[in-house]
Amino acid sequence: MNIEIQPGKLVGTVKIPSSKSMAHRMLICAALSKGISQIEGINFSKDIHATISVMEALGAKFEKQEHSVTVTGIREIPATALADCCESGSTLRFLIPVAAALGVETTFTGQGRLPERPVTPYVRELSKKNINFLDYQNTMPFTINGRLEHGKFELEGNISSQFISGLLFALPLLREDSEIILTSPLESKPYADMTIDCMQQFGVCVKEQENSYHVFGTQHYHAKNLQVEGDFSQAAFFYVANAIGNQVVLQNIPENSKQGDRKIIEIIEQMCYHKNAEQDIFRIDAKDIPDLVPILAVLATFADKPTRIFGAERLRIKESDRLETTANMLNALGGNIKILPDGLEIQPVENLHGGVVDSAGDHRIAMCGAIAATRATETVTILGAECVDKSYPTFFEDYIKLRRSL
Repeated sequence: MNIEIQPGKLVGTVKIPSSKSMAHRMLICAALSKGISQIEGINFSKDIHATISVMEALGAKFEKQEHSVTVTGIREIPATALADCCESGSTLRFLIPVAAALGVETTFTGQGRLPERPVTPYVRELSKKNINFLDYQNTMPFTINGRLEHGKFELEGNISSQFISGLLFALPLLREDSEIILTSPLESKPYADMTIDCMQQFGVCVKEQENSYHVFGTQHYHAKNLQVEGDFSQAAFFYVANAIGNQVVLQNIPENSKQGDRKIIEIIEQMCYHKNAEQDIFRIDAKDIPDLVPILAVLATFADKPTRIFGAERLRIKESDRLETTANMLNALGGNIKILPDGLEIQPVENLHGGVVDSAGDHRIAMCGAIAATRATETVTILGAECVDKSYPTFFEDYIKLRRSL
């Protein structure tokens, strides 16, 4: 599906979808609980459907309503399972250790670029703890078997916090205590904090120590009724839209959230209200907020001084190479973006001209293109716009409602 956007502004009110990151976590904890949980405020994107599908394959039951789901925790553990993770890296990395802890022989499959995304830390560490990776050739499908044993797990912190979260979910299910030891500083730590906070709500305890996590064994997840809060990573598109001249009122924004992407508010204040006026360039460390990089590049395109985004090398293995596709998207519209080994360098422009944006099948690139189009003087065409189904299926519906032609 291609979408043409004429010059115009966004005006009105939008209800921000629930946090995809938090929904993944709540659904997994509920599925591992004894009893029945009710999770309200769910937006059923493709990634969320993927997590539900895999947890169903592992023995949980889900009854979906319009914006909620009733979760019956696993009662009978199957001997085998087929886990189709679609394009969801969270689903894959969260649930490999869970399947291992349950002792389910599981075949993992995926689509798009997901088979290219590494699970090397798991292959190395879980293989030491009685898990076999059958026919693993650095891609998918692959199968694991065996039952995970407790112990020490050494993981790099600079690849993805998803590996930490996956082990955090799984290790309480083991009979004895385990420890996750970080061999390098943990990037995207707010996501690990979010995992621990969610686990605690379901009655599971993790002790965070310096450069490690101590996870107590023989714990039980307890059913819980919870509401998923609004998603700052989706709200960021509209926060930036306002910063570059639109007028959107955002609803469903949590006041006290552990989401790392709430930093978008602070960054906009710094860039738009000259909190760092003495500097000749804005510098943004993206190691804890990688999902914000594409929309931050849109914001920086209309700043009053250059911007250097760094600490973002992991974006090369997302749904697209997001450093490349972000630069290509904005440069195609008249921006001035240079790709660096670990980030982007953005020179500001007054406005963009029209052009064609290739989403590269990446939901964040498509949405960023739509926000950037509000500062274009001619038509912007977004190719493959249906990819927003991965995280925000109603994005273009909301966008169209907000449009007001010049």
